[in-house]
Amino acid sequence: MATKRYNAGIQRAKGILEIAASLYDTSLSHQTRRAAEGTLQTDTRVGRALRLTLGVKANERSNDVPLSFTTGSFREISAVAAGEYSLAWVNPSVLLTMAHRGKGPFKKPLPLRTLAVFPSFDVMGFAVHESSGITSLAQIKRERIPLKVSTGYEAKTDFTGSATMFTISATLRAAGFSLGDIRKWGGKIHSVPRPSHPTRRAAIENGTINAVFDEGIKSWGQTALDNGFRYLPLDGAVLRQLKSLGYRPSVMSRCGFRGLGGDIQTVDFSGWPMIVRADMPNDVAYAMCEAIEQRKRVIPTDNFKPLSLAQLCANDDEAPYDVPLHPGAKRFYRERGYLK
Repeated sequence: MATKRYNAGIQRAKGILEIAASLYDTSLSHQTRRAAEGTLQTDTRVGRALRLTLGVKANERSNDVPLSFTTGSFREISAVAAGEYSLAWVNPSVLLTMAHRGKGPFKKPLPLRTLAVFPSFDVMGFAVHESSGITSLAQIKRERIPLKVSTGYEAKTDFTGSATMFTISATLRAAGFSLGDIRKWGGKIHSVPRPSHPTRRAAIENGTINAVFDEGIKSWGQTALDNGFRYLPLDGAVLRQLKSLGYRPSVMSRCGFRGLGGDIQTVDFSGWPMIVRADMPNDVAYAMCEAIEQRKRVIPTDNFKPLSLAQLCANDDEAPYDVPLHPGAKRFYRERGYLK
């Protein structure tokens, strides 16, 4: 049998990709139990943003396929639509919905399609301490309550910010106020780089804060309940406004928290979609799905389960999508029996 090998260029390129992925399991990373509730979570000094280019410049005489990949949010989605990247992997699924419909920070509908949606259950949480007496977002505005809020980092514009902060801003706008108003009323904003940051847990437990507005509910939600917080419902005009942007309604009971005390309306923040342009060649989209299938055992997942290719196209509670699958991806899922 003939010996098989990659050509020299592929050897170097593939080797760099393997080394880059392995850096997250070296001494540059660390683990903590305080970051996520009940979970040993890995964090790292190595960056989490990805910008990757493969191949060469396309030309009319070549059959080469230049590809580029990125992770990110609004700007990266727009960059895929503009042809600057072949694929973006983002969080949550509603970002693709807004881009496809021209809602939220997107001024017009963008020519995008779904390649795959990886499972990641999440909802938005607007929690306040019971001692505040607050039972609704409307009450915060009406009484101009000076909350001490733990949330993410604010951005100058919706487009340059994170999906989380856009959602929080959109929710508060629909309720008639902003984080800036809370400051004006004498409150304070405690910003953390991610929902699972240990300083948030400490602030919940020691009373430094009396409100949390954020996603990543699995990392702080139960701790908040255990320390006298309760969740405010997103309903009425607020929920209608969020639904008009593309958000799906959800309920806090799906989180399975102890001591929740009944169903509380909120909006979904689930799914990690892989986004491509609508005009990506069908064979390229098909091949990308082949690559996912080949590497499914080593691709990290957020739901503590082995990656299921059927779930990537299932449009279920963990991996929702409202934008059509790319035809090449759809053909792959159907031919392999993942899409019925």
